Amino acid sequence: MFILAPLLTIALGLASVSSRPTNNCRCTFGSACWPSDSDFQALASKISQPLLHPIPPATPCYDSAAGNCTQVQTEWHDGVWRSDQPGAAQNTNWETYTFPNGTIEACYLGTSLGFPCQQGNVPIIGIDARTLADVQEAVNFAGNHNLRLVIKNTGHDYLGRSSGRGSFLLWTHHMKNITFLDSFSPTGATDSVTYNNVFTLGAGVQWFEAYEAAKERNVLIVGGFSLRGSVGAAGGWLAGGGHSALAPNYGLGVDNVLEMEIVTADGNLVVANSYQNQDLFWALRGGGGGTWGVVTSVTYKTHPPTPFSGAFLTVDSTNPNSTQTLLEEIIRLTSSLVDQGYGGYVSGSTDHLQLILLSPNVTVNQTQATFSPLFESAASQPGLSSQNETDAFPDLWTIYNLIWNNTDGNVGNPVEISSWLLPKDVVETGDPKNLAEELLKTASFEYNFVTGGQVSRVDSESTGLNPVWRNSLVYTAVVSTWQEGANETQIDAVRQRFIQDMKIIEGLAPGSGAYLNEASRYEFDWKKSFFGSHYDQLLNIKQKYDPNSLFLVYEGIGSDGWDADLICRV
Repeated sequence: MFILAPLLTIALGLASVSSRPTNNCRCTFGSACWPSDSDFQALASKISQPLLHPIPPATPCYDSAAGNCTQVQTEWHDGVWRSDQPGAAQNTNWETYTFPNGTIEACYLGTSLGFPCQQGNVPIIGIDARTLADVQEAVNFAGNHNLRLVIKNTGHDYLGRSSGRGSFLLWTHHMKNITFLDSFSPTGATDSVTYNNVFTLGAGVQWFEAYEAAKERNVLIVGGFSLRGSVGAAGGWLAGGGHSALAPNYGLGVDNVLEMEIVTADGNLVVANSYQNQDLFWALRGGGGGTWGVVTSVTYKTHPPTPFSGAFLTVDSTNPNSTQTLLEEIIRLTSSLVDQGYGGYVSGSTDHLQLILLSPNVTVNQTQATFSPLFESAASQPGLSSQNETDAFPDLWTIYNLIWNNTDGNVGNPVEISSWLLPKDVVETGDPKNLAEELLKTASFEYNFVTGGQVSRVDSESTGLNPVWRNSLVYTAVVSTWQEGANETQIDAVRQRFIQDMKIIEGLAPGSGAYLNEASRYEFDWKKSFFGSHYDQLLNIKQKYDPNSLFLVYEGIGSDGWDADLICRV
């Protein structure tokens, strides 16, 4: 049985030698260079909270002194609960660590599997940042000791960028300040540049909290949609572009930001907007999270509140040909629906399809007229069992509570995902039959309405976001998972199928790109796929603000000069 080590042993390590490594390798737990007890005690005296000692979230099921196993079992698939655990990732494969020989170190919820509970890929020690000073102390400490630094808010990351074996964790999750300003002028702008009704959100604010605050102020804010709204509003979601069901009408997350505050590698607070530090502001909007520094706050513009109408369709199928016929119809309707302002999500496989599409300022009667032919087709196709509905909603808050405020999400499981953007011409003038047929060859796919419309009206050079977003009409994705406790051979079999599915969706639009927040470590050319023609410019900005690469993430700007664990330069 796993015995929870004393906190000081876990946190401070056994080494008392404080010699520093060369800059060729980061210092990790267990190395002779690991900070001494006195180093950590000095750090603890400078911060507002006790040092963190993250443990894998299933640990209480192996050692009752670590917590309540029943609660862990009950909350395991709740994204908000997982975001509250400093040692948890939303998807459990990023809590585990696989050695070169294929051995997996993990702490599984299923105690009957017979594996010991071990630290895996969970950082060993860190700071629970509540203040700007906490963030600065963490950055300075990591830099001075050349530590492998991991920044985490909610743990929503399909590339495992918020975990790291033997690393030092900066947890921004409790930086929850929300400020509403009736009038806002960006720092450095003239007095004539003002915006009404803006929100400044702290680094740890999640979308369910931001949506509630927007409801109280009677405004609309463009955000992400996930079960329980557990995704962070000021972190990786935004840095990767920030797609949303609202994007066809209001633009992506990066199109709605007015100002950002960030602690850079030198420990200084920098304000970035269109009037100062413009290069950094450009990079922060699409250049990827965890790469430029520690974002401590983001100021978003808002929009007037509006009613919505929505169309919902769920289909179960015993006839793959009928599934394909229905998907073809959705593809044919795509351009028209985006033009009408509909945004949302379509997902499925050969035996199931689900559609959720929303539009502001469209009556339910108009939505009914628009979708009736599709609904009738679904009802008439042989082998399809369908349910459909159109509804009116007074505001976004009502939609969120009805559809996404659900505790049982696709978290607490091992998940890998890969995405691909389909340009307008592929969807509008391509062959819907071929597109549907190819998507249905995958194990599970998404065909999402989170681009086009207003997204396409924004200058592709105005942000660091991959320019292919501005000419895309649809976001596609494929997903894979496996059973907890699977060995490396079993996981690799799933992964090989997943890679084949990646090839399928990327083959639909060769030369396009991916959404770097919902992407794979097996991307074939990640620099081009994630950043497109902006990579070199982003790299120059990276070298300016972080010359020693303190902030490194998997498949992030400049990471190609480091090994697979981001420990040593190659």
